[in-house]
Amino acid sequence: MKFHKTILAAFGVAATIALSGPAAAQEPIIIKFSHVAASNTPKGQAADYFKKLVEERTKGRVKVDVYPNSSLFKDKEELEALQIGAVQMLAPVPGKFGPMGVKEFEVFDLPYIFKDIKAVHRFARGPAGTALLKKLEPRGLVGLSYWDNGFRVMSANKPIRTPDDMRGLKMRINSSKVNSAIMQSVGA
Repeated sequence: MKFHKTILAAFGVAATIALSGPAAAQEPIIIKFSHVAASNTPKGQAADYFKKLVEERTKGRVKVDVYPNSSLFKDKEELEALQIGAVQMLAPVPGKFGPMGVKEFEVFDLPYIFKDIKAVHRFARGPAGTALLKKLEPRGLVGLSYWDNGFRVMSANKPIRTPDDMRGLKMRINSSKVNSAIMQSVGA
């Protein structure tokens, strides 16, 4: 099984805070946080919990407006919205950064590269994970952290015990060249 990670990326938050002068001190800083998951999923619940923590810890000076379920921007539109400042925070899968020219993030799409969740965390929190986040900066993005989003799970209307069992199946996958190549290699 391959572990999917999501990246919590923010654009413009620091600029918003820095540009908030005394006149704006009374107004809360608004962070629009867009994501594609439903509110009742782990990602949706984590986004709501993030909102709660930020608003509590800043005593209301920062307000997080969460837009779940692609309600503000569709999956393919989110990164562009982030880059132009229409939203300030996302939680995309790492493979989304490949088409932006940071193909190294596709390492998270490779099957069986990490032995277990601890290995994923060591990688993400170590020098390699930190270096990957820094590669977003030239594109106007600030990677804040990695966000667990569960192991890759394949489900179908018939048992899948070997790669041959996937031949001919139609599988819904995150859009990435790596994921597409994996599915093609097993005939799905």
